[in-house]
Amino acid sequence: MATAMAAMIQRSHVGRRSWRFLIVIAMAVFALAIVVIVQCSSISYGIGRTSSWPPLLEEAPEASSSFLVSPINNPGISDDSKLGEIQKFNLVGNTSVLASSNDEDFGDDIESISNMEFRDRSRPPAVEEAIELEPKNREPLQIVSMALSKNPEKGSLSLSKRLGRKKHPTTISQMNSQLHHNLVSAISKRPQRPSARDRELLSAKLQIVNAPIVKNTPGLHASSFWNVSRFKRSYELMERMLKVYIYKEGEKPVFHQSRMRGIYASEGWFMKLMKESKKFGVRDPRKAHLFYIPFSSEMLRKELYRKSFQSVKELEEHLKSYVNHISHKYSFWNRSSGADHFIAGCHDWAPKLTSNHMMSNCIRALCNANVAKGFKIGKDTTLPVTSIRSQERPLQDIGGKPPSERHILAFFAGGKHGSLRPVLLQHWEASKDPDMKILGPMLRDVESKRIYREYMKSSKYCICAKGYEVHTPRIVEAIYYECVPVIISDNYVPPFFEVLNWEEFAVFVAEKDIPRLREILVEIPEDKYVAMQSSVRMVQQHFLWHKAPLRYDLFHMILHSVWHNRVFGN
Repeated sequence: MATAMAAMIQRSHVGRRSWRFLIVIAMAVFALAIVVIVQCSSISYGIGRTSSWPPLLEEAPEASSSFLVSPINNPGISDDSKLGEIQKFNLVGNTSVLASSNDEDFGDDIESISNMEFRDRSRPPAVEEAIELEPKNREPLQIVSMALSKNPEKGSLSLSKRLGRKKHPTTISQMNSQLHHNLVSAISKRPQRPSARDRELLSAKLQIVNAPIVKNTPGLHASSFWNVSRFKRSYELMERMLKVYIYKEGEKPVFHQSRMRGIYASEGWFMKLMKESKKFGVRDPRKAHLFYIPFSSEMLRKELYRKSFQSVKELEEHLKSYVNHISHKYSFWNRSSGADHFIAGCHDWAPKLTSNHMMSNCIRALCNANVAKGFKIGKDTTLPVTSIRSQERPLQDIGGKPPSERHILAFFAGGKHGSLRPVLLQHWEASKDPDMKILGPMLRDVESKRIYREYMKSSKYCICAKGYEVHTPRIVEAIYYECVPVIISDNYVPPFFEVLNWEEFAVFVAEKDIPRLREILVEIPEDKYVAMQSSVRMVQQHFLWHKAPLRYDLFHMILHSVWHNRVFGN
């Protein structure tokens, strides 16, 4: 009996020890799980903050946070913009403070800043805003949180994750195929109840498609076009036939007014020259092939800051009410559901503001030409982003050195706006290769601007990396300074894509291939580079503004793109 009792007691002690051991193990596992969860949360927060933050139309975060956007750094834009060069957002709940300087001269990254303005403005009307001036002698400030591995390949993967893409980007060759498909489909289209203008457009379409091959094309660089014979015929028909009616309705400053300097100058220059054109303008809308809505996306955005509107939604409603007004007053909009109407908008917000169903058929000339966000190749057209510092001298300082005197392989200078540029700078800013001049933001003084221009004029390739949005003025700047553009911006449709073969004078690098940037450029044979640089000089004329428009210049090329898409969309 005693022996049995002793055995039971011994088993009891062993059982207690086992349970204690199991309890200790369970507590350790629980503690480890908590640590892992906390670390994962921290990592995902860090990654989320480096993406294009805050997301479009997302509410302001409740937690207090602060970040700085590095200054605008491209010394080719006007001084008078109020958007500013340094923006500091101190977000506490729904309150924001915007610190801004007056100088827009370092301009390409205003695209990034304005995009964040859009996101900030998508918050409730209660959001308050104060504008302060930043001293001009302050050094550029940057605070960019990055969750990137030191391994270049992992850094590239991190970029892909931060972009948050669900689909593969559309390559330039896929855009070519889509354009060709749209043109083939358009050739067979016939309007059901053609008007006199429709019949004229149909005749023009047939003449363009059947254009005879021309060997002599004075003023045109044949290899830079998909089909120079068709372009020449289309352009001549536009000069001879096209009539545009400009709506008189709409009050300034949103309508009939736009700025001629700064990064959004394209919409202003086009509006001014279109309204002054006696060749294309017509007073009788019944004679018009196209109808121009003279609205300024930049001025509409400014009205939000002047408190004329309380939210981005009100801006959209303002445009919708305008379309309602002209569609009730005239029959022209309803006749084609807006397909023969067009707008030109260069602000980042323009695609969003014109994406409502009422304007879905309208031809849109947009700077922010993102095929992944509603830009339709064959209907919409890309408005070039031009850096205009002087309304009186829009062509100052253009030109560059010949290929033999360009000893820098690649040049870039800019802030870490968006998810792409931090990766570009991470890989190449501290490069040991002396021919890779990949820099952060430059100062804003006169000397720094001169140095910036000299870099572009002395480089073989100029890196045109997107900011928050796909467009950047560096593409046209590179052409101005006769430097071959290297476009790093997935899903961006380059200007005049309907007629220009961009691969003849530009290099397209996928965002994921940033770690291979130098390798890609070095592999281009010297004779091919020389040919591309020559093509850049030849196409330069198509990207120049003139106070009195010249044949094949920027005004005429924009108008031709709209004409082309109307003819083949008829």
